[in-house]
Amino acid sequence: MLGQMMRHLATLSVVYLLRLTNHAFFVTARSSSTATVLLATCIGVSTFIRPSDAADTTEEKVVLSAGKLRSLGEVALSERKFPEAESYYRQAIAVEPDNAINYYKLYSVHKRMRSLSSALDDITKAVEINGEKADWRIQKAKILVNLGRCEEALVEYGLAHKSAKGEKQAVDLAKEAGECSKMIVMANEAYLREDWASAIVHFNRVLGITLDTPDMLFMKAQAEFHTGDYYGVISDTGKMLKNYPKHIESYQLRGEAYFRLNEMDMAVKHFREGLKLDPEHKGCKEGHKLLKKITKKDKRGDEAFEKGEYQNAITRWWEAMNNDMTLLSFVRPTLLKVVKAHIALKEYEKAIEEAQKHVGNQESVEGLHALGEAQLAAEKYQEAINTYQKAFDIAPEDEKRKCKEKFSEAQTALKQSKEKNYYKILGVPRTAQQKEIKKSYRELALKWHPDKNTDNKEEAEKMFQDISEAYEVLSDKELRAKYDRGEDVFENQGGGGGGQGRHHMDPNMFFQQNFRQGGGQQRHHFRYG
Repeated sequence: MLGQMMRHLATLSVVYLLRLTNHAFFVTARSSSTATVLLATCIGVSTFIRPSDAADTTEEKVVLSAGKLRSLGEVALSERKFPEAESYYRQAIAVEPDNAINYYKLYSVHKRMRSLSSALDDITKAVEINGEKADWRIQKAKILVNLGRCEEALVEYGLAHKSAKGEKQAVDLAKEAGECSKMIVMANEAYLREDWASAIVHFNRVLGITLDTPDMLFMKAQAEFHTGDYYGVISDTGKMLKNYPKHIESYQLRGEAYFRLNEMDMAVKHFREGLKLDPEHKGCKEGHKLLKKITKKDKRGDEAFEKGEYQNAITRWWEAMNNDMTLLSFVRPTLLKVVKAHIALKEYEKAIEEAQKHVGNQESVEGLHALGEAQLAAEKYQEAINTYQKAFDIAPEDEKRKCKEKFSEAQTALKQSKEKNYYKILGVPRTAQQKEIKKSYRELALKWHPDKNTDNKEEAEKMFQDISEAYEVLSDKELRAKYDRGEDVFENQGGGGGGQGRHHMDPNMFFQQNFRQGGGQQRHHFRYG
């Protein structure tokens, strides 16, 4: 007796393991058919194989009842094993295709899986078989609302209203469906007449009621694009692509939004994703082509500027901007680079003109700072002071300190313009780098050296001395900082400006020292005095 029980226990263990794999098991010839079928039924095995001998096997199927399959489905659903639950309910439908409860159970699984279109198919079939259940019709109507099919939901609520049990609930929910239907109509009408702001408002209301209306969400994103809300476009197309990863138009629209924000790398990424799905997609191809054309020109402009080829840089930047002057997120910062290039070329009036275009389009702290820099370079000190004051007035708190420094710099420049202006002497802007300052000093020192100006030696001596003094200050980081702040750079100077003989070094010695530094080709030996 004990041995027989142990044999049954072993058989149960093996069968259970096989069930976990393919729902089939082998039974020995000595096993009881009744016991085997009972065992299969208990553990939910739908198929078993009974071998007649070691060399030949035949398959015998045991089909579980629909009730048992529904029970197994409920267990799987409670454990959130949705695919498994779906499989059991589909098997139950195969056993009892005319039993509405099987479709209702499958609807419950698809609803939990947020597969609303499949859930609608299931509940529709359940209602077709058994149209007396008002609760089922109400649930079907809710799914229809979630899918944005509010007119159809109204019909279902009307049918449910006929049932005494579903009357009150159906009436209340029908009002919401009616409002949803009206909002969809209003949203579509606003979209068609290109009233983008109104369309966004109505689409938001519809999306607040529905759960899966991709057409409404995409139309809202398009409306946001037309209003310039590019971050809104990115957010909504992101939701679209999460649920519909092959929606090419969303890749295109999202790429264009990033493009408008001057986030070129992200724009390229989205255009390329769209082209992976359809290499001939017109919108993605055109967007990708234009973007690459603009960024290529812009890069060439940057490279030219770094090489000191300022006019070439300006040309390349304008070529990039002229591809689409409405692309303001790119045009505005590029225009500021053009301003810097004109200042480097000492084309100060042109720099002011381009900076004023930037400010005229939309005032910003960075635009006003660029204008102020151009005005300072052009020695329009009071205008620069006024510009920097305006920048301070509109600046956020975290930028006011920088604006105040710019304002003080302009005031100092105005004060120094009435005394000795070292930047003006060397002919460089206040933003000049050391390389530019040194180059200007060498050129001017050679030009005004007294030994080369015997006909106007007195003027040359004064100019040569001023040039040396200016370079002595501006080539020294500490002295230049003091000078820029309007402080005295030499002892007993007073007033922030230099005077004749107030520099620390003899001009001729200073000249020879600087022209001998580093060895090389330029070793000039002039006599002075």
